Amino acid sequence: MVKTASTMLPLGSSLPIFDLPLVKQNIQNENMVEGLIDRMNSNILGFKPSLFMVICAHCPFVKHIEKAITSLHKDFSSDIDFVGVASNSLETHPEDGPEYLAEQIAKNHWNFPYLIDSEQTLAKSLRAACTPDFFLFSSGSNDDRKLIYRGQFDDSRPTNNIPPTGSDLRSAFEAVLDFKKVTLIQKPSIGCNIKWIPGHEPAWFK
Repeated sequence: MVKTASTMLPLGSSLPIFDLPLVKQNIQNENMVEGLIDRMNSNILGFKPSLFMVICAHCPFVKHIEKAITSLHKDFSSDIDFVGVASNSLETHPEDGPEYLAEQIAKNHWNFPYLIDSEQTLAKSLRAACTPDFFLFSSGSNDDRKLIYRGQFDDSRPTNNIPPTGSDLRSAFEAVLDFKKVTLIQKPSIGCNIKWIPGHEPAWFK
């Protein structure tokens, strides 16, 4: 484990275009066909703001906030689209393979889509650096979606005895839903470094 901070993709960046397979699960979402879905692309998103969460199954920083992610999704799923993104290399970390992601989904009662970014294209487009890493994009069509928050879930860490609540994300959600500007004071997330495919690490990791 290498403790790593977000690179903090510039605010105002556009949502990357993607088309990726999903962890197999039963998804019930007003913007998707109910049932088993094989893939998801950026055109499937509705017009709500979208939160992309770069997470995985094995990371202790992710495990620390899993229940709080469940709670946050329960509170805001009607107004915010949640999307999980699993980008770790399975060559080096098979414990983040689809079967383990499916177990993570079942354990936490998640019903948001969970993308398998096996070639790490979405993670690189987001300049993601760690698990967890969070990216909130504004509502609108694909061409209009802009990054309005990136960084930490909250101040909680596995060893600092602060209970995870998602307070930083909650504040960002409440601002955008009240048609207010999200604060520009945003703290980087801290977590395990993304496990890049050997020999294909992005420049900011080297």
